[in-house]
Amino acid sequence: MAEHRHKRDTEARRKPRAATVAAPLALLATAGAVTIGVLASTPVTSGSILAKDAADISSVAPHDSAGSSVSRAESRVAATQLEKAHERRHRMVVTRSAIRNADTRLWASTDLNLWTGSGKDAKQAGELEAGKRVLVTGRKADDRIEVVIDGESRWVTAGYLSDEKPVAAAAGLSMAQCPDPGVESGLTSNAVYVYRSVCHAFPQITSYGGWDGHGEHSSGRALDIMTSDVTLGNAIADFLRSHASELNLYDVIWRGQIWTSVRSGEGWRSYGDHGSATANHYDHVHVATN
Repeated sequence: MAEHRHKRDTEARRKPRAATVAAPLALLATAGAVTIGVLASTPVTSGSILAKDAADISSVAPHDSAGSSVSRAESRVAATQLEKAHERRHRMVVTRSAIRNADTRLWASTDLNLWTGSGKDAKQAGELEAGKRVLVTGRKADDRIEVVIDGESRWVTAGYLSDEKPVAAAAGLSMAQCPDPGVESGLTSNAVYVYRSVCHAFPQITSYGGWDGHGEHSSGRALDIMTSDVTLGNAIADFLRSHASELNLYDVIWRGQIWTSVRSGEGWRSYGDHGSATANHYDHVHVATN
């Protein structure tokens, strides 16, 4: 009897154990079925997984301030480029209008460099010869005036265009003595040659500055040809430049502009402001020899 009871008790104890094992299995089966159903009803691709991953990363990752800054910087660059394009177009329209409406013609009183614009970044685009008559638009900027050359806008240094045809300088040089030989005192032979040539080519000049104790004059190589007449002064400056090689010239300075033989290809250049009309050579043409 004892053995029989023991057998029944053992079987009784086994039944709950089987139920305990069956329950988790059933749960796993149910979960598996639910998962299979979900997967079957929602197609999954690698793209959707990557997109989800990217979304998850962006929601968790810190904000990329550098990327945002780059985007803003690119926007500013694009806006700046667009603004510059509008400015260029506006300048083109204004320039075409100025050329179309130009109706004034002036004479070039000296050789002038032609520039593509009025600013410092303008490029040289040839030369306007003295004695040439040119169409002027009337626009001025940065000490330059706009002219029309072959239908194109060009700019020249202001102050050298005249209503009247420039005085023609006398051709040739001379070593004949001048009415005032005292000017030659202290001058080198090259400077004397300049003085006598100018004296005979431009007899209307009656005042000169020769040797003195400052600058190039102290060496006896320089001469000041006194005149405030722009047309006459331009003619004298052109005469000197045209004979620079024969006269062995070093430089010519006139009305805030300087020309030098070593940089003759650049034409007239700015001499700068030296404080007065005389220092800036507005009342005389300065010439020096080598």
